[in-house]
Parts: sequence; C-alpha cells; structure tokens
Amino acid sequence: MKTKNTFKFIFFLIVSQLVQAQTIKGTVSDEEGKPIENAYIYNINSTSHAHSLSNGSFIIENNQIGDSLSLGLLGYEKRTVVVVNEYFQNGLQVTLNSKTVLLNELVITEQVNAMNSISRVDLETNPVNSSQEILRKVPGLIIGQHAGGGKAEQIFLRGFDIDHGTDISLSVDGMPVNMVSHAHGQGYSDLHFLIPETINNINFGKGPYYANKGDFATAGYVDFNTKDQLNGSEISLSYGQFNSLRTLGMFDLLKNNKRSNAYVALEYIEFDGPFESPQNFNRLNLFGKFSTYLKGNDKLSLTVSHFTSRWDASGQIPQRAVDSGLISRFGAIDDTEGGNTSRSNVNVAYDAILKDDLQFKANVFYTKYAFELYSNFTFFLEDPINGDQIKQYENRDIFGFNKAFIKDTKVGSVETKITSGFGLRYDQVNDVELSHTLNRSETLDNLALGNVNETNMFGFVNAEFKLNKFIIAPALRLDYFKFMYNDALVTDYETLSETKTTVSPKLNFFYNQNNNLQWFLKSGIGFHSNDTRVVVAQSGEDILPKAYGVDLGAIWKPFPKMVVNTALWYLFLEQEFVYVGDAGIVEPSGQSERYGVDLGLRYQFTDWLYFDTDATITHARSVEEPDGFDYIPLAPDFTLTGGLSVNDLNGFSAGIRYRYIDDRPANEDNSIIAEGYFVTDLNMNYAFNKNFSVGVAIENVFDTEWNETQFATESRLQNEIDPVEEIHFTPGTPFFIKGIVSYKF
Repeated sequence: MKTKNTFKFIFFLIVSQLVQAQTIKGTVSDEEGKPIENAYIYNINSTSHAHSLSNGSFIIENNQIGDSLSLGLLGYEKRTVVVVNEYFQNGLQVTLNSKTVLLNELVITEQVNAMNSISRVDLETNPVNSSQEILRKVPGLIIGQHAGGGKAEQIFLRGFDIDHGTDISLSVDGMPVNMVSHAHGQGYSDLHFLIPETINNINFGKGPYYANKGDFATAGYVDFNTKDQLNGSEISLSYGQFNSLRTLGMFDLLKNNKRSNAYVALEYIEFDGPFESPQNFNRLNLFGKFSTYLKGNDKLSLTVSHFTSRWDASGQIPQRAVDSGLISRFGAIDDTEGGNTSRSNVNVAYDAILKDDLQFKANVFYTKYAFELYSNFTFFLEDPINGDQIKQYENRDIFGFNKAFIKDTKVGSVETKITSGFGLRYDQVNDVELSHTLNRSETLDNLALGNVNETNMFGFVNAEFKLNKFIIAPALRLDYFKFMYNDALVTDYETLSETKTTVSPKLNFFYNQNNNLQWFLKSGIGFHSNDTRVVVAQSGEDILPKAYGVDLGAIWKPFPKMVVNTALWYLFLEQEFVYVGDAGIVEPSGQSERYGVDLGLRYQFTDWLYFDTDATITHARSVEEPDGFDYIPLAPDFTLTGGLSVNDLNGFSAGIRYRYIDDRPANEDNSIIAEGYFVTDLNMNYAFNKNFSVGVAIENVFDTEWNETQFATESRLQNEIDPVEEIHFTPGTPFFIKGIVSYKF
C-alpha cells in the first residue's frame, strides 16, 4: 500500500509539472530574419501578455500546453500558435510577414504608444513627399516657411507660435535638432538635413510629461527615426513651376544580407519660387546608414550625413508697400537678403539585451554646423542711408551621447517597467555674430560677437506600474547646465559663466477600459532654456523657466475602422519667448497660460481610402498683463489639419491635404491681426508596374492668396518720414504644380 501511494504521489507531481503554468521564451522576426521590436504576444487563455524587445526576444508567463498565443504588430500579419511542450524546453521562434497597414487591425491596448501607432498609419497611407511635409505629419502641427526651404520652418502647436523651436524638442535618431544659443534665435531647428524618404517612423508627445525629454519639451517633442534598410533601390526626378527641380537617389548596398544592411541616399533641390527676385535656392543632402546584428541580435548602426544649402530671399514685406502699389505681393524692399547653411552628422547607436529582463540603448553623436543669414526686418528705421540689413552667423560643434536602461521586473506581484538613463550635450559655438551690414558684402558695425560654450548633463528615471487595467507612471528628471560666454567686443578677455540645476517631476496615469479604449491623465513639469548671452547678462536669473502642464483625455476606437483621440489640456509657463522683428531675435517676456482641446479623427473607409483630421482649440494669454493687453503675439486659437488619401488602388495613389489657421493677434493688444488661411495640396501617383511610376504634386490647388508667415513690425521705408507698425509678411506659394518620375530596382 505504501509503495502504491508513493507511485501515485510521483505520478501527481509529473502531471502537475506538465500542466502548471510555465514561462516561454521566444523571438519574433520578419521574413528576412531580422528582429521585430514591440510585437505584441498575448495568451488568449490566460490573458498574460508581453512585448518583444529590440532584439526581437520576449518572455511570456502563465502558459499551459494547448493555450493559444496571438502575435502581431501593426503592419504585419497576425500569427496564432498553439503551445506545445517543446516551447517550454527550446523556446518559440515566430516569423511575421509584413503587410499593408490597416486601421481596423489596430488594438489600442496592444500598442506601446497608441498615438504613435496612429501616426504610422498616417505615414503609410500618405507618405511624405517633401521636407516641408515632415513636421506636418505630427497631428495638429502647422508650419510656415520663411525662405522657400532655406531657413528653418516657423512652427505652430497648441496655441504656440514656437517660431523655429523655442518650445518643441526635435531629434533625429537620438541626435538633437534644436540649437541652443543660436545666432538667429533660441531653439532654432533646421530639419532640412533629413531626407523624407528615409523616415521609418515618427514618435511624438504633447506637453512636458516625458522624463527622457528635457530642454524645449514644453509644448511637446517629435523624434524622427530613419530606416535601417530599403525595400530596393530607387531614383526619381521632379520638375515644376518656378524652376523647381528635385532629384533623389536611394541605393541598397547590401541586398539579401540577413545580418546587415547598408544604403545611401542623395537629394538635390533647386527652386526660384514665385518671387520677382529669384530665390536661387539649392540644397544638397547626402545620407548613409549601416546597421548590423551582432551575437544575440544586439544591433549596431552607423549613420553619416551631410547637408548644405544656399538661397536669396525677398524677406518679409510691409502690407502698406503692397497696398500702395510700390511692390507686388511677390516683390521686395531689400532683395539682397538670404543666406547659407550646412550640417554634417555622425551618429553611432547600439541596442543590446544585457539580461532577459534588461535592455540597453545608447547613441553617441557629433555634429558640425555652420550658419550665415542676412535679413532686413525694419528697412531704414535705424539707418536711413544704408538701411538696416543684419547678418547672423555662427560656427558650431556639438558632441553628445544618450544612454538608457530598460528593466522589466516585479514589485511584489505588480508588473513593473523601469527606464533610467543619462546623457550629455556639449555645444561649442564660435563667432556668434550679429552685425549691421550692407548688400551682404560690407560689415558696417558689429552689434554682438563672441563665443558660446554650453553644457547640459542629465539623468532620468521612469517607472510604469501595471495594476490590472491601470498603469501608474511616476518619473523624475535632473538637468545640469553650464553657460559660458566670451564677448569679443570688450577690450579685456573675460569668461562670463553661470550654472543651473533643475528638477522636473512627472506623474502619468493610464486606464485601459477595454481593448479599444484608453483613458489618460498626464501631469508634469518641463522647461526651456534661455540663450547663453541672456543668461550671463541676467546673472543667472530666470534662465531655466519652467512649464507646468496637465492633460486629460482618451484614445478610443468606437468602430473597427475609426479611431478618435481627445485631450483637455492646460499649460503654464514661467516665462514666454516673444519674437522681436526689428532685431531678428527672440527675447524673454512674462508668464503665460494656455488651455484648450485637442480633437483627432481617423477613419479608413476601405483598405485603400483613408481620412484623418486634427483640430486644436486654444485660449492663450499673458498672466501679468491687464485684460485687453494680454494677448500673446501670433498664438493661434484654432487650427485644423487633415486630408483624404487613396492608397494603391490598382496602382493609383493620391492624397488631398488641407491646413487651416485662424486670424490671430499679432501684438499684445490685438490691434494688429495676422490673417488666417485655408490651403489645400494635392498629389497623385500611378505605378505602371512595381518598378516605374509617374506622379504630379500640386501645392495650393485653389490658388488661395495667403500669407505664410506674418509679424507685427515697426519699419520705415526710404521715402517715409515716420515709422509705421503693421503686418510684415512672406507671401504663401500660389498654385504650384510639378511632375514626378520614379524608377525602383
């Protein structure tokens, strides 16, 4: 009897061992054997789940023989596998085949970041066709161009006139785009070194709620990530009105290599614009990227790029000169404006899995940058004889790195993800210059000249505690700055310096009500830095003004083919930046507050017909000014963007895009109005086969008369006795058509 009971006990142990929930380790890869990151693995029976790491690996718990595992990611065909005993012993390797991105396959709670996944749908259904369109892929963001692609774009987001980047953090593959203490303005962000066709995905977030984002991330941030590989090589040529020319070549250098990828891309652009004085704009972009998978699928990549551009410009013209017939809308008061700029980048990135539950991500970068700009905002206000043309110049080196550790663990029984990181950015800016010039050839007077050295060291930690349907995410960021300036216009050599440390806490909550409805409450403190020259002049006072924000909203999929996103938000800034037209710079102002509503809608009528639109309603005011004098210049209170796209309908693709910005105050008492506009663009493309296609792109289809950039500026024309303050504007492009021919091989 004792022996019989012993055998029963041993048999019970064996059976229980076989049927008890166990852990499965596995990998997810694409058709070429390359790892897929952020694929969702879901046990239909036990409801346990996991996401794949950067090397494609995953660990999912609570599995039994016979359970069904669903694996998928937007843009790939879903797979379902039945658990067998072999998976516990030898692991599970799954291949996902790529496919067309469809909105009805999006499951809100399966995505690491649902809004960024929606942005990927936008990008897939209506690809970017020009560098001007890159930022327009961020829902609710509107841009204005000053010089036909020469200067960085003016950015509008959430009731901000961000100018060239004062309150939005921009990066490409972990390299910062914003330029601190820039010759033209704080945060100046020129994205024109990025070739649109190399973009793989766009990550973005609105508000100061993200611990891995520091300087300038008040209204939000945008991260662009470039492709690791091409789906074949391509050459294309476009030509159109206003002597518009663009050539593009993208060449896959390592075809059919399962462990490594390499490609180069070259872009060349010419454009005269609709102006009476041709812009003579040209730009050359070179881009190369090599990536390889090492042992354990750790990934190493090297990116090298170079960009150079030059242009002439007609500048911002006064409305009175057009009304009087002195010049046309496309004329100029001073057509000797213009400039040139260049940027070279080297970026090395490394992603590794240190342990089953610990990821490591890092990049090291170097940028060489040069900038020279000639402007004339006030014409003859300061110098009635020679005019008020100014030169802004700098020569910059940027060194830096970012490192992050991502650990999946448990605090008691609570699933927890902890992300921590640190980094450095060092800017060495030589000969930062503001000078009074004549005809871009003679320097009449140096107004400012010196060298800037600015260091930013930072560290952060972010935790995500998963409590059933709730996710609680507290975070903390620490930034240290050192500002140094050597003024070359003083007799005695002196280094003026200031240091500052700031702490930025964040606290975010997410509630997954069901698979297709997520609520969120985000709160946090961010900051934007001041120009080093302002910092040392103010002896360190108010040099890192804070931003306090909160968002309450939801991402909802009420129907299989529809996604709606909403947010009520509030943002308070300790210090606003206001554009000063007569000096061509930005300067600090007082406290401000903004609150508003974001609304977004995506609907995929069919596999090939896709609609999207985003609206933002904002109330923006200065806090310290009396009623009626508290308007924030150029802060829009309503913007609307969107479009309808046809994607690969028997070889035919097309898209119609619209953007609207309403009338907005151009000065503090709203006595001068910057006129709003509604502009529509159209593109069409037909692929005769998988290799050859032709297309047409039309900007401003309805030939709307609109002002792309506008400022309230006090100026004086040469024949005027007294100065006048009024709207000065850059006219928007009229009806503009160009044809495109592409060949893939």
